[in-house]
Amino acid sequence: MKIYFNHDHAAHAGQSEMFRGALVPCFEVPARADLVLQEMRRINFGEVLAPRPFDDSALARIHTPRYLAFLQTAWQQWLALDPANATRDVLPSVWPGADGRTDREPGNFSARLGLYCFDAGTPLTAGTWQAARSGADCALSAAAAVLAGERAAFALTRPPGHHAGAGYFGGYCFINNAALAAQYLRDQGLDRVAVLDVDYHHGNGTQSIFYDRADVFFASIHGDPRTEYPFYLGHADERGAGASLGANLNLPLARGTDYAAWSQALEEGLRAVTDYGAQALVLSLGVDTFAQDPISGFKLHSEDFLRMGERIAKAGLPTVIVFEGGYAVEAVGVNVANVLQAFA
Repeated sequence: MKIYFNHDHAAHAGQSEMFRGALVPCFEVPARADLVLQEMRRINFGEVLAPRPFDDSALARIHTPRYLAFLQTAWQQWLALDPANATRDVLPSVWPGADGRTDREPGNFSARLGLYCFDAGTPLTAGTWQAARSGADCALSAAAAVLAGERAAFALTRPPGHHAGAGYFGGYCFINNAALAAQYLRDQGLDRVAVLDVDYHHGNGTQSIFYDRADVFFASIHGDPRTEYPFYLGHADERGAGASLGANLNLPLARGTDYAAWSQALEEGLRAVTDYGAQALVLSLGVDTFAQDPISGFKLHSEDFLRMGERIAKAGLPTVIVFEGGYAVEAVGVNVANVLQAFA
């Protein structure tokens, strides 16, 4: 399996995030990707490659021009306010809310930031754009490899992507790598593509991007949004809109779910992917379903990720695998490796 590694990922290294009312050290850290790469090399699995560069037009197929322009220049705007800001990450403090207008971009930087970010847990840093942009190349390179005949390819990158929508970031995510990969597969001629998200947290950004489209099927197995982040999307009654009704499947599960119950949801999700007639699969691979993850609530163990990878492989689809969450840092490499080895 070809592994496209983001050598720029550590350029994004947030100092702190708002978590349960306090500023705490970030859970999403560079060691996450480095330890996965270390484990890949330890077990001699796959061919580690640098991604090839793709034109920015590929990003514009998913994200709005206004949002991409902001993301590229946000750090420079932050420094222009005060050179001393170079030592501080950017976190929003004001949002438009349910009744606020979003069609007009404010002149105030803090207001612009709140327009484009939906939480206070996703610090923007000096290297965020560099890391996220190179991650997009990883996802697109993996998709191109699958189109060229690889059974599967892995985009090993951070920051993750599945919470990023067409015009916003949050949940540690800035560019939606899974959505980029799915769109690229479509643009290169596949008629029907499926995205399967197995991260503990619902892929709200991916769902929103494809919600009114019948050409990309989205299925997600995640913590119940009544109690789990990102809270405002991910309910079972969200099934798509208009012509895409039925092309969105949410399988929310209660905190404390173990693999026996989780695997039943996986079976349902994969049956739906098969029934949809997908020609290729994009797997948003979060391993924060692990029992010891500090910000999640399922009870999967390392050996369960072997069974997960084996079952997903049985779907028989060309698969682009994109690294998402997983915050039990010491175990993240083994858990990801277990999925990939079993898949292969």
